[in-house]
Amino acid sequence: MNLTKPVLALALLTGIPMTTSAADTDPYLWLEDVEGTKALDWVKARNAQSQKALESDPSFKPLFERLLAIYNASDRIPNVTKLQEHYYNFWKDERHERGIWRRTTLAEYRKAEPQWQTVLDLDALNQAEKANWVWNGADCIEPAQDRCLISLSRGGGDAVEIREFDLTTLGFVKDGFVLPEAKSALGWKDRDTLYLGTDFGKGSLTESGYPRTVHEWKRGTPWQQAPRIFEAKPADVYAFGFSSHSAGFRHDGVTRVPSFFENETHLFRDGTLVKVPKPDDAEIDFFHDYALLSLRSDWKPGKQTFTAGSLLAIKVDDLYAGKDAFTVLFAPTAKRSLAGHSTTRNAVLLNILDNVRGQPEAMRLQDSKWKRLAIAVPADAEVSLGGIDEDRSDDYFMTVTDFLTPTSLSLGTVGERKHELLKRRKEHFRSAGLVVEQHEATSKDGTRVPYFLVLPKARARDGSIPTLLYGYGGFEVSETPGYYAAAGAGWLERGGAFVLANIRGGGEFGPRWHQAALKANRQRAYDDFIAIGEDLIARKITSSKHLGIQGGSNGGLLMGVMYTQRPDLWGAVLCEVPLLDMRRYNKLLAGASWMGEYGNPDLPEEWAYIAKYSPYHNVDKGKTYPPILFTTSTRDDRVHPGHARKMAAKLIDLGKDVTYYENIEGGHGGSANNQQAAFMDAIGYVFLWERLK
Repeated sequence: MNLTKPVLALALLTGIPMTTSAADTDPYLWLEDVEGTKALDWVKARNAQSQKALESDPSFKPLFERLLAIYNASDRIPNVTKLQEHYYNFWKDERHERGIWRRTTLAEYRKAEPQWQTVLDLDALNQAEKANWVWNGADCIEPAQDRCLISLSRGGGDAVEIREFDLTTLGFVKDGFVLPEAKSALGWKDRDTLYLGTDFGKGSLTESGYPRTVHEWKRGTPWQQAPRIFEAKPADVYAFGFSSHSAGFRHDGVTRVPSFFENETHLFRDGTLVKVPKPDDAEIDFFHDYALLSLRSDWKPGKQTFTAGSLLAIKVDDLYAGKDAFTVLFAPTAKRSLAGHSTTRNAVLLNILDNVRGQPEAMRLQDSKWKRLAIAVPADAEVSLGGIDEDRSDDYFMTVTDFLTPTSLSLGTVGERKHELLKRRKEHFRSAGLVVEQHEATSKDGTRVPYFLVLPKARARDGSIPTLLYGYGGFEVSETPGYYAAAGAGWLERGGAFVLANIRGGGEFGPRWHQAALKANRQRAYDDFIAIGEDLIARKITSSKHLGIQGGSNGGLLMGVMYTQRPDLWGAVLCEVPLLDMRRYNKLLAGASWMGEYGNPDLPEEWAYIAKYSPYHNVDKGKTYPPILFTTSTRDDRVHPGHARKMAAKLIDLGKDVTYYENIEGGHGGSANNQQAAFMDAIGYVFLWERLK
């Protein structure tokens, strides 16, 4: 359990803040009024125009139906979570549009067609309540695992209603815990007590719109009267309480998050909250009576210096006592980084990236000694491990995937080399004749930046291949190989090339790769992406008129920057749920929480570098720009739809080639069900292919 970045039900903010001079001079500010009549009329008019144009393409309908079949396919691997003796999965298909939460046994799961028991049917719930609930997850009490907090979102946003659910009776608990819709942080302390953070009214939320206070909410009492046990600062991102259970050990505490990449974790020690003596930028979770520390900067707590990207283990009592008793579970190298870790009863599973390829290992704890164990994994594939039941066994799931091989799921046990194949996807696009290559491009400052290229082996490299370059480059998120069935069916099978960029800002080579493109150094990520585009042209894979780019969220910001900085390099741009107005991003919804990534535009010295790349402020009416498709969601309460709306409106008024589509539901994911997901992907591929072929 990672305790520094919990799954939060984040807050739906309303109204249009008018607090900066930029607001006074922005003629498109009215488009920030998310559900205002004028703004929605504009959205509906653009949607109708775009939908008519894209759906009239003869390739749209067959592609939409193909993608919908992929998303509804029965051979999809049902990823499961073990609670007590059952394995739980949330599933959507053509018969379950909003989805069902269901469970089965391991014996059944091993079968090609398991028998599932429905736990909660969201379509039936929506019909009964005349609502449009979207599943947002379940948090179940440890170690009993018989009660869960179910999060339900209206239309797919981050704001959720939370209800207590009984896994014994398979129903909501009468007079149980219920929290109204908000961006809340809620977790179990014990069976009758929750750690609660939510909107208590004025002053209870941070400037980012997240819970600022932590309360203890007792069963049978009004949540509004829950006593406060901790308070963060208004400028912080959020605060939350937690209870971590591991192999009979328990750690309770509160975490304050001053910025996106910092946390102050406090544990209850003899009834008093005491700050954990660790770097504020180190993430912490717990295993048995140990603290596991993931370092984001170099640290010298004693005689040794531990490098950024390391994972350390130390007993909690020894950490508080200041003892130099650390065990290094993982140390990075130039090409090796830790993508994440999970636990079993007696081991920590390490998901290691070696030159952006998964090569996991395990560290087993026995008699207070740590032993490194190799894991037998296939070569040249993306392999990751996930512990199944950390309190009861050393079993784990192993996921194996790559660009051309359908994903498989196997069952393994720490210390044993054999794996039992449980599930394997069918092939959903024709991969015969395709090859995967890994190359490096040289960025502006000389840094070598890797990328993956998938293309038809037999196709002439004469600059004519329609090529789709995908990128993200932020928040230490790694882009790794995978079986991207939609891209295979919508792009590769039609003769195109697909490229996955590993630019700085991501986590492919650990914290250093991310931090190299933070704040004032953000341009490095953009230079990396440009270098990959130029390298593809230099290798004669493609040419500018055949080279398209795609990205969403932070990747949508990347697309906006590429559109404004190098319009000559791209033939078409797909910009999804983007940030674009970087002058006001910190005033819109969750934007203030990302200032650790981008900087604070309200500070003149930081706006000076942000202004150089902010897409909304770098549009030049005299420039020729490639065709661009903006997509977003009205119900996105994380990245405000005003970003895409305002940029599109500005470009349209300048006479640029703009297509715009806004899904009414879907939240930050852009879709609330498989049909919406297939539609959004289909219009994206049709838009790009018709302009790049």
